[in-house]
Amino acid sequence: MLKERTFSELVEGLLSEHIALWWECDTKIPDFDLSYTTKEKRGRETHADKLIEVLNAEIKHPPRDKNSQKATEAKIFSTFGSSARAALDFEDRHIDVLLSPEITSITTEFPRISRRFDSNISPADIFQANRNTWAMHGVQMLFGLPVELTPSIFAYSMIYPYSDNFLDDPRVLPDEKKAFNLRFARRLSGERVEPGNSRERCLYELVGMIENQYPRTDFPLVFESLLAIHRAQTKSIGLMRPDAAPYEVDILGVTIEKGGTAVLADGYLIAGDLTPAQAEFLFGYGVFLQIEDDLQDVLIDLSNGSQTIFSMTAKKWPLDALVNRTFHFGFKVLERMKCFDSPNLDPIKELLVISATLLPIAAVAASKHLFSKEYLREIQKRSPLRFSYLRNQGRKLARKHVSFMKLIEAFAKPEDDETISNFFMT
Repeated sequence: MLKERTFSELVEGLLSEHIALWWECDTKIPDFDLSYTTKEKRGRETHADKLIEVLNAEIKHPPRDKNSQKATEAKIFSTFGSSARAALDFEDRHIDVLLSPEITSITTEFPRISRRFDSNISPADIFQANRNTWAMHGVQMLFGLPVELTPSIFAYSMIYPYSDNFLDDPRVLPDEKKAFNLRFARRLSGERVEPGNSRERCLYELVGMIENQYPRTDFPLVFESLLAIHRAQTKSIGLMRPDAAPYEVDILGVTIEKGGTAVLADGYLIAGDLTPAQAEFLFGYGVFLQIEDDLQDVLIDLSNGSQTIFSMTAKKWPLDALVNRTFHFGFKVLERMKCFDSPNLDPIKELLVISATLLPIAAVAASKHLFSKEYLREIQKRSPLRFSYLRNQGRKLARKHVSFMKLIEAFAKPEDDETISNFFMT
C-alpha cells in the first residue's frame, strides 16, 4: 500500500506527474469514432424532448405524498432510460447501471436524509450534495463494492455545500475564509473544536460521522486525504483574485491539486486504503473532472473574475487547443482503469469514457463564441445533438432552476422513516 511514503509526498508526486501528463497531451482534435448528420440529430432531439416534457409536467404538479412520489420517480426514470437510448446511443447495460435499484433508491432517499440531518438546507445544496454521491458510487462499482450510501459518502458529499461553497463565495472576506479554514483544519486533524456558527456545527458533525465509520487510529490515510483536499481548497482561494497577474497564481498547479485530491479522498472514504495504481487513477480522474468542470463554468468564471486555465485563456485566445488537450488528457487517464479488475466492470468503464466525450462537447456548445468557427464546425459533427438545441434547452433549464429545486424539495420532506433514523445511528 501507500504507507511507505508520507501522504504529502504521495500528493506531491501525483501533482508533478499530472502536470507533466497535461503538457504531454496533444492539442489536435481527437479522432472520435462517430459523427452525426443534421437529420440524425433532429431525430434524436425528439427523444430528448420527451424527457424534458415529463420533467416540466412533474414540475407543475410536484408529488404531495409517498405514493405520488413513487409514481413520479418511476415515470422520470423510465423516460430517462428510453431518451438516453434513443438520443445518446446508451445501451441497455449502461441504463442498467445508471438506473440500478441501488442508484435510484439512493437518489430519491438522499433528499430526505439530507433534510433529516439539517432541516434548513436548501434544495440547491441538496442537489449539489446528491450529485457528489453519484461519482462516489461509480468508484464503489470500480472497487467491486456494493453500491450503498455509507455514512462517509453522505458526510463527504455534504461537506461541499457547507465548506467549498463558502470558500468559493467572492462576497466572503479573505480573513473570514482564513479563520474558517484554520478551525476546520483543526477539526479534520482530530481536535475537538468549538463551532463558530451553525454551518461549522454541521461540518464538525459530518467529520464525526466519518470518524465513526473509520476510526482514526485504524485508518489514518482517510483523514490525511481529507486534509489534503482541504489544503488544496485553501490554495484555490487565490484563484478568486481577478486582479492577479498570470504568474502570481499557479492556476494549473492549484487546479490539478484540487481536483486530484478531491477524488483521491473518494477512494479512501470508500475503500479505507488504496494501491499505488488505484491512487494514481483516482487522482488523475479527479484532475480531469475539475478541468471539465472549469470548462463548463468558463462563462461564470469570466463574469465573476475567477481564474481558471479556460477563463484566463479566453480573454485573448480561442479555447480550441485547450479543449483538445482536455480530451486527450481525459482519455489517457481513463486508460488506467485497468487497475480495477472486478467482474462485470465494462458498463461503468464505458460510461466514464462516454461522459468524457459528451460533457466537454456540451460545454463547447454552451460557450460557442470562445472558439473558432472552424473548430465549432468540426466538433459539432461529433455531437449527437445540435449545438443550437443544446444552447436553447440549456437556457430553458436555467430559467426553470427554481422550479427544479421545488421538485427536489418535494422529495426532501422529512418523514418518520425507520431507514433514515437507522442511517444516523450507524
